[in-house]
Amino acid sequence: MKIVITGVTRGLGRALLEEFIRGGHTVIGCGRSGDAIFDLRMTHQAPHDFSVVDVALDTKVSIWAAKVLEHDSAPDLLINNASIMNRLSPLWEQDDREFTKLVDANIRGTQNVIRHFVPAMVARKKGVIVNLSSGWGRSVAPDVAPYCMSKWAIEGLTKALAAELPDGMAAIPLNPGVIDTDMLRSCWADGAASYPKAEQWAKTAAPFILKLGPKDNGRSLSVGGAED
Repeated sequence: MKIVITGVTRGLGRALLEEFIRGGHTVIGCGRSGDAIFDLRMTHQAPHDFSVVDVALDTKVSIWAAKVLEHDSAPDLLINNASIMNRLSPLWEQDDREFTKLVDANIRGTQNVIRHFVPAMVARKKGVIVNLSSGWGRSVAPDVAPYCMSKWAIEGLTKALAAELPDGMAAIPLNPGVIDTDMLRSCWADGAASYPKAEQWAKTAAPFILKLGPKDNGRSLSVGGAED
């Protein structure tokens, strides 16, 4: 299976790609850290491929997608994982620059990737798009309003996309659950340590994602199988 995934340099994205590759799948990924992408290229060589791409920049995503699709087929599985967390504070203390940066990464970034990869998937009427949501895309908490907003947007965007896809495809908003990552530690500090590490989570998440298909189109799912 050919899998395209964003945000592969750390956290959930890195853990997923390692699990997918271990399972024999081809992974095409991107991330913002040049050093981390270089390490991935050295560790996992062709047919895997990794590029430095900021998904918030449409032109960069366009160039990346064109390169990926030029001599190969469309992905069987597209995972929009890249996202950032806001600085913890009440909404009225979030300045415009911070808010815009989060919207660009979490919402526009997802749409940029969809815009440039999904047409090739639609053309062959095959493939699954998984947009990572969050428990905070279906509930709220203080001090993370911008992040909650962005993940609620991912839920709506994905469900609308699901209604537009041809039969045989699927778009799924997926809540990964609570995992001990740098992002979670930015919210809960050492309290994050009581949750599973990304590598442990990926052993459950990767096979769960690989089983998703047309029967799941438009369903708000969580890793482990619960539908919200």
